[in-house]
Amino acid sequence: MINSLSILIPTYNNVCLELVKSLQAQAAALPDFEYEILVADDGSTDRLTIYENREIRSLPYCRYIEREKNVGRAAIRNFLAEEALHPWLLFIDSNMQVIHPQYLTTYLQSEESDVIYGGYQIKRNDEKYQHNLRYIFECIGTQNADYKQRQANPYGDFHTSNFMVRQDIMLQYPLDERFITYGYEDVLWGKTLQENQIKILHIDNTLGYENFIGNMSFLYKTEESLRTLNQFKEELQGYSKVLDYALKMKRWHLYPFCQKLYPLLSLPIKARLTGNKPSIFWFNIYKLLYYIHLDRNI
Repeated sequence: MINSLSILIPTYNNVCLELVKSLQAQAAALPDFEYEILVADDGSTDRLTIYENREIRSLPYCRYIEREKNVGRAAIRNFLAEEALHPWLLFIDSNMQVIHPQYLTTYLQSEESDVIYGGYQIKRNDEKYQHNLRYIFECIGTQNADYKQRQANPYGDFHTSNFMVRQDIMLQYPLDERFITYGYEDVLWGKTLQENQIKILHIDNTLGYENFIGNMSFLYKTEESLRTLNQFKEELQGYSKVLDYALKMKRWHLYPFCQKLYPLLSLPIKARLTGNKPSIFWFNIYKLLYYIHLDRNI
């Protein structure tokens, strides 16, 4: 059983005090266990959020570091790995919730592997979120699948929202800090692990998620992630369904047609996606058309 752990939480414009309190309470109850909880604020612009998170410093074995400049999702995680004091690291996104009373124990007693991913599950509320595109997307996505399904595709179904890793592995194979904008830094890291034969074990140790932003905001984040994907398309080839479908469009000589379709269909599709009846089918069509619209070099 692992007897020491650094719990690392990157955050940006999000209050994570209750998450830290839940983790600290579990860690403090474990016998003969050394731990720290380190929260790094990645240049938040919301001063109230920063003020509320400063209470983290009053909790035992907890640190809260304020960074003046936003360096991005990859660099802030690498920074946390370098700051950590213990040989095992547990990375948790700041918008997650602890939903299992034995969450830390499950990780500490799990079969030893270089990387262990616990997954996450959404809090179902179909009536409340029936018009929310992000909620619908999460409900049907593989990211919300059980651990046996995830283990069938261990590198493709890996995310940085809830995973434990040996510090030496993280330092030897850091996240690519060229990824500053939103999206795909975890996908490329999964590829890096696979290429270097670093084993990922998927287990049933989920965190809860219920941060469902509005449809327009989710669409903007999706567009940002697709711009990131286009920027790193060579490195991510074979690790993105959007890239796979775009390659098929190229092989079928449909790229010019799709590029002409985008300005004609983008506004009607966006209206559908941001309305009361968002469709995953049209969401996938929009993602492909938007990506091909961006990708002028094929």
